[in-house]
Amino acid sequence: MATLKNTTVDDTGYLQMPIGTTAQRPASPVTGMVRWNTTIGGAEVYNGTSWATVTSIAQPPTSVDYLVVAGGGGGGSGGDTAGHYHGGGGGAGGMRTGTLSGITQSVSYTVTIGAGGGGGGSGSGSSGSNSVFSTITSTGGGYGGGYATTGGTGGSGGGGGRDGGGGGAGTAGQGNSGSGSGGGGGGAGAAGGGATGGNGLTSSISGTSTYYAGGGGGAPYPGGSCDNAGGLGGGGTGRNIYNCGGTPTGGTANTGGGGGAAGNLVSGGNGGSGIVIIKYANTFALPVSTTGSPTFLNSGGFYIYTWTGSGSITW
Repeated sequence: MATLKNTTVDDTGYLQMPIGTTAQRPASPVTGMVRWNTTIGGAEVYNGTSWATVTSIAQPPTSVDYLVVAGGGGGGSGGDTAGHYHGGGGGAGGMRTGTLSGITQSVSYTVTIGAGGGGGGSGSGSSGSNSVFSTITSTGGGYGGGYATTGGTGGSGGGGGRDGGGGGAGTAGQGNSGSGSGGGGGGAGAAGGGATGGNGLTSSISGTSTYYAGGGGGAPYPGGSCDNAGGLGGGGTGRNIYNCGGTPTGGTANTGGGGGAAGNLVSGGNGGSGIVIIKYANTFALPVSTTGSPTFLNSGGFYIYTWTGSGSITW
């Protein structure tokens, strides 16, 4: 390896720096090392402590696309050992997509991931928690009702319990209502339909078309199917305990799916946690910092950040 001092490159062409992935960084870096990182699609320099991105070659984005999904509601359950009191499925967490404009350099943009609501042990479940990106808030899914209890309102409404429990209402632009009397929770794309949870909606912001925010399946009484499907997008399966035994399933983590309902003193399923994803063109600068350990993808001309735990991002 040659060592050069005070060297002038007298040419009109170029000087090419080393190129490699993050995994190919030098094992023992020295202050001042510079390279082009193909994983992040930008130059970086070792500052003596860590590899720092060279962001002066691009400006922060003027806007970013977002997906913000809240935590799903927990499924309802019954109230006696005879199994007469069957519950409604949890509503899906609210789902919002769009573009946030006016991104400002050196401002920390908060990311909050909503938790799923707990399944009811012998009554209604609990609602999911909100998810937030900057000024964008998605509302937690409504709880599934217990016996004769109306499902909770939320991003999508929870299903009502058996014998008079109506479905809860959803939030405009985020989700739909639940179905009554042991019915399914609402989803982002459709209301609960009988004992079946409402379907969610697809988004391709992650680079892959994926369903989010499906409602949990209900648990009507008597008769009917043993299992009542949750909606596409992580909705849990409701279980007719009285006729079939077993347990319901919870909403899938990081989809905002509602929890499945139960009866016979078996707990309803928990709601699934939410998720936040942002995307912007990779002609703009990488952030100077992120917290919450988001996953990063440089694909198709875009930088994509996905949070499954709360954090922040700063350009």
